[in-house]
Amino acid sequence: MEIDNPQIVVDRLNVYYGNHQALKDITVSIPSKGITSIIGPSGCGKTTLLKSFNKLIELYGNVRTTGSVYVDGVDILREIDDVTELRKKVGLITQTPNPLPMSIYDNVAYGPRIHGTKDRGELDEIVERCLKAAGLWGEVEDRLRNPAADISVGQQQRLSLARTLAVEPEVLLCDEPTSALDPISAKHVEEQLFKLKRNYTIVFVTHILRQARRISDYVLFLYMGELVEHDRAKTFFEDPKDPRTKAYLDGEIS
Repeated sequence: MEIDNPQIVVDRLNVYYGNHQALKDITVSIPSKGITSIIGPSGCGKTTLLKSFNKLIELYGNVRTTGSVYVDGVDILREIDDVTELRKKVGLITQTPNPLPMSIYDNVAYGPRIHGTKDRGELDEIVERCLKAAGLWGEVEDRLRNPAADISVGQQQRLSLARTLAVEPEVLLCDEPTSALDPISAKHVEEQLFKLKRNYTIVFVTHILRQARRISDYVLFLYMGELVEHDRAKTFFEDPKDPRTKAYLDGEIS
């Protein structure tokens, strides 16, 4: 499938953890803007591929890569040593929210402060804007100085989204961000991501096919470390080409 104006381009990427090969010769383009979902059985390499987009795989011991991952034309695996700006540009939201041990306000303001924003008025504007973008402002505006740990898990996940948005990323990597949430909280997160896709490139790992159908513009299917199929979501779900894709969608392999 040809992608016009891709923001991320993966070229013959292989990832090894010691002697185990987690990804095998992956070549694919991720379009700018919209939601691209990565699906596949547990252990197929979804999170490894996601974390290769901001070099977080390098935090694991004994990792080796070949091939390239280009973000806006720059091979981040070969050409970037200082990952600070990369991870500001390509943010990550994890499965389990992990609020900083500080107030709701300070959680959102933390990133901008680290990057040099000191003006209180500017910080106030950032906090309000990002909490609104995450769909959380109306629920916490009167308790911004309360500890972030006091709000619900679903609210903490939206706070994580607000904290990521506060450093003005271009790409949001979402590693099963609703898997620890109840259905109502998960729906809130999905709704906010659906709104944000107009302005951000969102790459979303999920093991829930219904969720992928609901939110995706594009879909990648990984199986045993290989990219089996990728296409626009409607075509992918209604007319899969590879028999392994059809078997996975039909529940015959998991």
